[in-house]
Amino acid sequence: MGQGERRQGRGVTLHLRHEVLRLALRDPFRIARSEHGGGQMVTTVVVELEDDRFPGLVGCGEGYPDRFYGETPETMAAVFPALLAAVGAPDPSPAGLLVAGRAMGDAIRWNGGAKCALDTALHDLVGKVTRKPVHELLGLSRELPPTDFTIGLDEPAVVAERARRAGHFPALKIKCGGPADLATLRAVREVYAGPIRVDANTGWTPDVASVLLPELVALGVELIEQPFSARRLDWLADLQARSPLPIVADESCVADEDLDGLVGVVAGVNVKLAKCGGPGPAARMLARARELGFRTFLGCMEETSVVIAASAAVASLADWVDLDGNLLLAVDPFEGLELGPDHAWTLSDRPGLGVTRRGA
Repeated sequence: MGQGERRQGRGVTLHLRHEVLRLALRDPFRIARSEHGGGQMVTTVVVELEDDRFPGLVGCGEGYPDRFYGETPETMAAVFPALLAAVGAPDPSPAGLLVAGRAMGDAIRWNGGAKCALDTALHDLVGKVTRKPVHELLGLSRELPPTDFTIGLDEPAVVAERARRAGHFPALKIKCGGPADLATLRAVREVYAGPIRVDANTGWTPDVASVLLPELVALGVELIEQPFSARRLDWLADLQARSPLPIVADESCVADEDLDGLVGVVAGVNVKLAKCGGPGPAARMLARARELGFRTFLGCMEETSVVIAASAAVASLADWVDLDGNLLLAVDPFEGLELGPDHAWTLSDRPGLGVTRRGA
């Protein structure tokens, strides 16, 4: 672990150490808004949290610094002290986790990746202190929907071959937003009979969507995720009004405060821990989205098993699950999370997240 932060509160000291990891991907993975030359490696930040009250116990967390949302490893390191100051000396209980999460939200508006790292570490630590798995701390079910598998932008034949290799998954998520979208989806359908989820990552215009929509319906596509730029809610609403397929907001839906503005605009919302700030905020956001009538999609970045385990803890609140970030890595530096034969993540009975660093 790299440089550490310390926070004193009510006679208690929290110690946070963070480490920036550069991890290779199993296959090239590009999306419509990937930077030039991207898709080979990913950067993520893992943290370890210790509390003087509980010697020998370490909470593990992770945050994905997505430049699209204004985060880098440097900004995360810069805000960790402020987040620790806001948290203070949290009570090691579900109520204490709720207070800590709200305190971080009040202290800094954005920086979801940094909040995610600390919130995940707090949940892991409190789970170890109370000897409860994270889903039990949150009062959630261990019965989860299966995850899909995501395939990035590439030549249609390449995408189809990757779809064939991933054909045992119950659904595939295909990244779109390029000139060969229709050819790609047709090639995938030739080798895969299951549900296809399309994610354009803001890469379409209304004209492109109008041309593609009937073709997607004919191909049996299940949903369309974020076809337009994040702020074009008018375009999203118009497409949803004409579409027999659910439109799911991702880049337009970062945190809980975005939900009200999407009512009547889209049918579904994609919640990610790296956007909203960790498992606690994600559970609350998913529950509120359901109350507002949205279908819920739980997504991820290209993260290790740390965040995927934290996401799995809240996955019972999702209608669709896209938790394959760790499966996209050439080597996951963490172990302990298991994918069941039905392709749903198996929630462990071990305290906290149930994952450990390989070789630790």
